[in-house]
Amino acid sequence: MKIYGDRNSGNCLKVKWVCDKLALAYSWIDVDTLKRETRTTQFLKLNGAGQVPTVQFDDGRTLAESNAIVRYLARDSDLIPSDAFAAAKMDEWLFWEQYSHEPYVAVCRFQMKYQGRPASDLDPDKVKRGYAALARLEHQLATSRFLVGDDLSLADISLLAYTRLAHEGGFHLDGYAAVRRWIGETEQSLGLPPAR
Repeated sequence: MKIYGDRNSGNCLKVKWVCDKLALAYSWIDVDTLKRETRTTQFLKLNGAGQVPTVQFDDGRTLAESNAIVRYLARDSDLIPSDAFAAAKMDEWLFWEQYSHEPYVAVCRFQMKYQGRPASDLDPDKVKRGYAALARLEHQLATSRFLVGDDLSLADISLLAYTRLAHEGGFHLDGYAAVRRWIGETEQSLGLPPAR
């Protein structure tokens, strides 16, 4: 399969990390979103929404949306809990990540890291909601090793992508001991070097 992705995107990296964790063979095709390479006619034939990540399978079929991709790639693996309710709790975190975490933590990161905005220019509501997302993670991780119990799941991989880089969006994790512990353990489980 081919993964069309931007290595600066947490949504793309989570797909790469799942493939690497499960030893799935793939070719990575770099797509620079800042250069609008997702808007070319050729790319829009793969994904009409013009977004990465996009996966093209050997039979020509394509799949987009990071959490849909990882959910498909990890089917029948230990990254999805075997208990139906635990799997549903994992899905709950996947939906929450895209709706209540990424729009704040990742957007602030993008604005600071790639648009060069100072933290003082960030939308205060986005900052407030980003910290609320981090607080929810802290609350959960204070009572469990990973987001859905004691075992790594797709929920952890998906939420790691931008949480480990929250500082690049002006978010300080000093008061989030459980989140910092979880970041380290999840990075270790995936064989990733610590985020800088």
